Amino acid sequence: MTNMTTDASAPASAGWRFKLGIFIFIFAFALWLLIPIAASMGVAGPRIAAMTGVIFIANKVLLLTCIAVMGKAGFQQLKGLIFGYAKGLAPSGPIGPARHVIGLVMFCLPLVTAMLEPYVDQFFPGLRPNIWQLQALGDLMLIASFFVLGGDFWNKIRALFVRTTTVVDRGASS
Repeated sequence: MTNMTTDASAPASAGWRFKLGIFIFIFAFALWLLIPIAASMGVAGPRIAAMTGVIFIANKVLLLTCIAVMGKAGFQQLKGLIFGYAKGLAPSGPIGPARHVIGLVMFCLPLVTAMLEPYVDQFFPGLRPNIWQLQALGDLMLIASFFVLGGDFWNKIRALFVRTTTVVDRGASS
């Protein structure tokens, strides 16, 4: 009888299961590219809507399959690889007053313009250019504002939804 031992310290990325899981993960999100391709080919709207529903369900099934193939440890490693880059971009610690003001403008401007768009269209038709690039720029500005405002900003936003949170101003002098 042979005694087989497995090396528990071996990384999960060394196996074929991890590589197959990465392929499934990428494929699950690559399926979404079929929708603009179908739209550019002139496929009818109802078919694109049906394709969107099928891709939405297939995406969830493929992600579950990815987790099943990789295992919990492999999926945790994949999440660490993906989100590890984003954590390194977000600054930690206090930020200066100028950066705080710039970040707040970047945060509030897309929200206010998106909120006012229907009213501008109603009362002043044709005034606002309906360009998707401007809307995408607003979305990117909102996302970038989280990085400009720093890691503490997200904690401040989260504190809005916690009933027992109290405000402590560390910058105020007594």
